[in-house]
Amino acid sequence: MNVLGMQTLFAKEVRRFMRVPGQTVLSPLISTTLYFIVFGYSISGRIHEVEGQPYLHFIVPGLVFLGIANNAFLNSSSSLFITKIQGTVVDLLVAPLGPGELMVGFIGGAMVRGLVVGLLTWIVAAVFSGFSLEHPLATLYFLLLSSYVFSVLGMLAAVWAEKFEQINFFPTFVMLPLTFLGGVFYSVRELPSPWNHISLFNPMVYMVEGLRYGMLGSGLFSPLVGGAILAVTAAVATGVTYAVLRSGYKMKA
Repeated sequence: MNVLGMQTLFAKEVRRFMRVPGQTVLSPLISTTLYFIVFGYSISGRIHEVEGQPYLHFIVPGLVFLGIANNAFLNSSSSLFITKIQGTVVDLLVAPLGPGELMVGFIGGAMVRGLVVGLLTWIVAAVFSGFSLEHPLATLYFLLLSSYVFSVLGMLAAVWAEKFEQINFFPTFVMLPLTFLGGVFYSVRELPSPWNHISLFNPMVYMVEGLRYGMLGSGLFSPLVGGAILAVTAAVATGVTYAVLRSGYKMKA
């Protein structure tokens, strides 16, 4: 195992997004503030409680999840895709780095960005609604594994994409619909039929509800069920991405 190579790639990935903090950190925080102003204060006047929680408290875990998912995905997908477009991916392929080591470097950097944005989002949310952390270990589990899953999916999207338009396919046509059907701003129990049943097959629902359980102490589903679904999703995504990198699919000339 090339530990030095993994550390170097990881450090490069972290430095890459830290060079533009306005884009990678400040922009998501502004979006979170707008979400609280638009959704929190305007809707909380009409909807005082959801699933026994004040509405402003209820949406916090979902907003933290959005910050983690979007930024973890964007970091790994954009970084790997740019190396393909610029042709510098050859340097990675000839370096003494295997598929697993490449994944550790890219995914580690993406997780750092996702978690930084998620934690800062949580801090901003605390200004509006107060800080709440009922189950620290459960919260940590869902934070780490959610950032990991979307970092892996970002790598997979970057390997598959050949054009800039394709790199946006997954966040636009997959992540966005699943997010808005994932119970971020509402309880999926309140969706009309058949959407309330269809949403049960959406893994994002269990990620959001897992964070909701960890932060607020209650969720629609057992955290064990959500944790198991998240672990299976992570394992499948890891296996597929590792196999794709090992085969050199769309990576080797």
